[in-house]
Amino acid sequence: MPDLKILTIVGARPQFIKAAAVSRAIARVLDHAVPGHTVTEMLVHTGQHYDDNMSRVFFDELDIPLPHHNLGVGGAAKSHGAAKSHGAQTGRMLERIEEILLDEKPHWCLVYGDTNSTLAGALAAAKLHVPVAHVEAGLRSFNRRMPEEINRVLADHVSDLLFCPTDAAARNLAREGITRGVRRSGDVMYDCALHYAEKARALEPAVLARLGLTAKSFFLATVHRAENTDATDRLRGIFDALNEIGSPERPVVFPVHPRTAHRIDELQLRAAAGLRLIPPAGYLEMVCLERNASVILTDSGGVQKEAFFYRVPCVTLRDETEWLETVEHGWNTLAGAARAKIVDAAARAARAALPEWVPLYGDGNAAGEIVRQLIEATPA
Repeated sequence: MPDLKILTIVGARPQFIKAAAVSRAIARVLDHAVPGHTVTEMLVHTGQHYDDNMSRVFFDELDIPLPHHNLGVGGAAKSHGAAKSHGAQTGRMLERIEEILLDEKPHWCLVYGDTNSTLAGALAAAKLHVPVAHVEAGLRSFNRRMPEEINRVLADHVSDLLFCPTDAAARNLAREGITRGVRRSGDVMYDCALHYAEKARALEPAVLARLGLTAKSFFLATVHRAENTDATDRLRGIFDALNEIGSPERPVVFPVHPRTAHRIDELQLRAAAGLRLIPPAGYLEMVCLERNASVILTDSGGVQKEAFFYRVPCVTLRDETEWLETVEHGWNTLAGAARAKIVDAAARAARAALPEWVPLYGDGNAAGEIVRQLIEATPA
């Protein structure tokens, strides 16, 4: 086994979850390493999710080592009185990550998903000729208006190893002419779902009691994507739908992302009695809520998958999804942001029989496969 130094770039909630799985796999390799040979992981937190409820709580709950470098480039940082643009945020990350790469000289720069942190890490490494490994490669919504779509496409095209969670993701890359370095690894989020299942189950009674909930007697909603929060008509449509779906007897529980909370206040949207707005949930609390919801309504790619993992029907508050297999197998419905369509989809999901569940995302050892491939691709 060669000596191996990995620089891991994270910055947002889904990346903390994915990185936790791979960091555990690296630790397992170290436990069986040949004496004198090492695998070292250096963690860089860009600060894209800066709020404790969106960041620090995940490091605590998931047993992720504290970052070696914290760049503090917060998603809501202000510049001349306005929120920083995607370009300004990504540019600051790019500059800081480049400095760290020059100092640390890793064998690999490991990036996850589709955020500004992903793009900044991939670009900085590629320009310095540091090999890039992209976890969750090949996903496509085919909507270039989404910043996430731009981030994932560009990251894939500069990556040397592309770890695809599904066969569909690998086919997407092949259509773009990317075949070298493509690996079908499975999904590291499924690894986490299995790893933390027992710990989450133990917390469920306390979480539900604190919120006054009973299993399968509430809806769960999350909204955070710019396509919904930044478009007034879309956010109003979603909010009106959640107000209509919820009731005091069967509420909609809505952990509110900081960006969404700001827009709700700005638009003076008012929650009805059946819509419960709560602070952002930590990973384990969110798992408890997901497992016990009757239906999940979300614009999050990760939450769509977690709904599938926990066998809960999902209504996606977008016009397209990267996770088409969840729609094809009957676990997910695309509803967009129109009030009537969301209300109808939620009602149908609540009363429909559950479809057959099949393991779409691997066997729960995606992280181990990723680490194995990184080791094999590193020169001795």
